[in-house]
Amino acid sequence: MSKIILVTGGARSGKSAIAENLIAALGAGPIYIATAEARDEEMADRIAKHQARRGPEWTTHNEPLDLIGALKATDGHGPRLVDCLTLWLSNMMLQDADWESASHNLVSALPAQQSPIVFVTNEVGGGIVPDNQLARAFRDAAGLLNQWVAAAADDAYLAVAGLPLQLKPGR
Repeated sequence: MSKIILVTGGARSGKSAIAENLIAALGAGPIYIATAEARDEEMADRIAKHQARRGPEWTTHNEPLDLIGALKATDGHGPRLVDCLTLWLSNMMLQDADWESASHNLVSALPAQQSPIVFVTNEVGGGIVPDNQLARAFRDAAGLLNQWVAAAADDAYLAVAGLPLQLKPGR
């Protein structure tokens, strides 16, 4: 089993940059598994800025839904950064997919992975209770997914103001 790391935090907390720095210490040939889809111009701009920051040494593997397939396809080719679990979850929910089974399957697949994985996810439970059912369902699902992946992870970090706070030290 390889090293599994979870990096969580709020919007613009520095999660992705922290995760990229962690990947740099895990070996050569970093792979970025992107779960975002450019559904509008603003998201396309965000994706472009992330790609520019990472640089050409990264290989990007776009996979909005089949995260387990992406991990299997990239295993053995370098450390992987999955950015991000909450976008993957929202993609699943928008497709009316069984996100809970997919999440359990993801966690179950982690011990078989040989190359390190750093997961980025949003911490969504720190704000007000959302005013609609879909937003509450997403918040609850994200909280559960984050707990499940954190339990399976070797290390977990909370990003605050661009700084990593280690929540779970490595095994």
